[in-house]
Formats: sequence, structure tokens, C-alpha cells
Amino acid sequence: MEEAVEILINELKIKIIDTLNFEDITPDDIVEHRQLVGGELGIDSIDILELVMMIDKDYGIKIDNKELGEKVFASLTSLANFIYENSKSVAN
Repeated sequence: MEEAVEILINELKIKIIDTLNFEDITPDDIVEHRQLVGGELGIDSIDILELVMMIDKDYGIKIDNKELGEKVFASLTSLANFIYENSKSVAN
């Protein structure tokens, strides 16, 4: 995995915790290859809306349809790869 994607994964772990106000979860608790939505973190559709807004604000990327969202939010790895490939603010 590219170093930039690894850095992005670690950054996203912190942003997910902050955005969703997870108080008892640390970045180490978020496993990048595990299911993100409906998985052990308890992320639901309302949480996804908050994450979509954070991604738009922080990375300038719009996730504006359900099919794309399902692919992008499958795991933290898929989310990081999507942002890496589509963001002008992440150094490619």
C-alpha cells in the first residue's frame, strides 16, 4: 500500500472519531479492512451523512449517490483509496 494512503488512513481514523463523537474508541480500534457501515463500530446511515459532509468539506469530494457510497464506505481502506484517487488536496 502506498505511503500516502497509509497516512490518509491514519488521518481518517482520527476524523471519523472526531466527526462521530466516539468517546470510547481509539484510532487503533478501527481496523482498516473491516466493514465500516453496520460493523463493530456501529456506524449507521446518519453517521454516513456526517462523514459525507466531512469528506466534502475536508477533501472537496462529493459522494452523491447510494451506489457510490456503498462502495466507498465498505471499509476504511476503500474510503482512503477513493479520497486518494479523487482529491486534489491529497498529494498524489
